[in-house]
Amino acid sequence: MITSQLPFADIIQNFQDIGAKTGFTLPQFLAQCVAVTILFLFLQKFAWAPVRAKLEERRKIIADSMANADKIKQELADAEATRLSIIQKANAQANLIISEAEKSAAAVTEQRAKEATRQAEDIIKNAHEASVLDRNRLMEELKRHVGELVIQTTEKVTGKVLTAEDQARLNTETLRQLGANNN
Repeated sequence: MITSQLPFADIIQNFQDIGAKTGFTLPQFLAQCVAVTILFLFLQKFAWAPVRAKLEERRKIIADSMANADKIKQELADAEATRLSIIQKANAQANLIISEAEKSAAAVTEQRAKEATRQAEDIIKNAHEASVLDRNRLMEELKRHVGELVIQTTEKVTGKVLTAEDQARLNTETLRQLGANNN
């Protein structure tokens, strides 16, 4: 055994006593260390490395998916902005078309109103001319009838038949007096 010349001899002796009671030996300990190292290397190569590779692959897939999701979000935002721009342009064009249609309708309405006014004035003018013509025709007819009545009355009052010359003179005189009374 170890002599008491070493400062830690008591401690080493205690470890040897504990090792003897528990069945601990240095060769077994070294064998177990080699076995654990071999197991660690085996697991490292065949278990943990593939798991790490798989985890790294999944991490890359997730990172790519996140990048792709960000790209899709950006494209969606761009598409929404484009959609809003198109809607605004369509609204502006629709408002312009409506404005032009209103202006056109106002112009057509004004033109039709002027045409209707002109037609109404023409109708009134024609009706006035027709009434003047009818009045003149009726006056001529009335004068002729009055002339005939004057002639018939004169024939009855005088008792003689008037000659064509007398009838013409009476007609002219009656027409002259009727014309003077109308004016």
